[in-house]
Amino acid sequence: MPELQDILRQHIGAYREKHVLTPQQAKVVYAILNCRTASLGAHIDRCDECGFEKHSYNSCRNRHCPKCQTLLKEDWIDRQQNNLLDRPYFHVVFTVPAELRPAFFQNQRLAYDLLFKAVSETLLELCANEKHLGARPGITTILHTWGQNLSYHPHLHCVVTGGGLTGNGTWRDSRKKFFLPVKVLAKKFRGKLLYLLGKEGICFDRGLYKKDWVVYCKPPFGGAQKVFDYLGRYTHRVAISNNRILKLEDGSVTFRWRDYADNNKQKLMTLSAEEFIRRFLMHVLPSGFRKIRHSGIFASRDKGKRLALCKRLTGTWFVVKHEFAEQRLERIFGQNFNLCPCCGLGHLSRASPITAN
Repeated sequence: MPELQDILRQHIGAYREKHVLTPQQAKVVYAILNCRTASLGAHIDRCDECGFEKHSYNSCRNRHCPKCQTLLKEDWIDRQQNNLLDRPYFHVVFTVPAELRPAFFQNQRLAYDLLFKAVSETLLELCANEKHLGARPGITTILHTWGQNLSYHPHLHCVVTGGGLTGNGTWRDSRKKFFLPVKVLAKKFRGKLLYLLGKEGICFDRGLYKKDWVVYCKPPFGGAQKVFDYLGRYTHRVAISNNRILKLEDGSVTFRWRDYADNNKQKLMTLSAEEFIRRFLMHVLPSGFRKIRHSGIFASRDKGKRLALCKRLTGTWFVVKHEFAEQRLERIFGQNFNLCPCCGLGHLSRASPITAN
């Protein structure tokens, strides 16, 4: 099966003859092209029993590379376990309307920051209202910029605690099967984002104030322990994974996509390699941009004290079990990569790096 690396290797030269890459796009292309090749160097793992040596090429670890996300995702999930509260969580999605997408694409860093701000303020202000919750929830928010067909479609995925910390230091649960009215969320979000965009001088059609915006709230998760496993599907997802790419031939790329507008049907799409690369590169984020953010009781300031209080108030007593890298690999892939393939008795450990060419 072809991979994104193969598509870039064969067609990025022709693409660059017609298109100018931004410095960040060029950096991403370089990383993906050289991921797990001699260009990024290698390392030697040596068996502590028989001395067998295994040479492995280094990964690029770029956040846009589809090869490098599985372990990065698992590392992130492992670090987030301490934030987990034994309460229901809701998944809320805020979508930027099509009319705003050109302005967002032209002002990415600023527009994405304003999107995070508008969503956070919308959730916190509505939850603070006694009519809805009267408390401050915990919010983890992730930016995605793509649709299934690689179109430009910025939206935020939010995982929100089903309850929050009140002003007098008590915990208040939300209703079990209901978070906030989506129409109220959408209206508040619309006003917030348009106000912030206008304040920064980003132009938009004033008719957007009258349009219905899309906010979607899924039912609560089936248990607190499933929250970050589920969230991990969103945190380290890239615009397209290698397993969705089916064919690369005659200058065209065929891939699977899911059409949410047509009852979630899975379909095939074929694009020229040039158009495929153009769409992929639209989703390269600005350098250093934080696409995962926390707010509410998960905000960084005084987070430790606040979480300790919330755990006590919610009776969150389960023990978080952190994994070593070797344990994580065995759980994900079903085999012990640390076991020596030669003698089957010893274990491989890092012996020395090999300098890149």
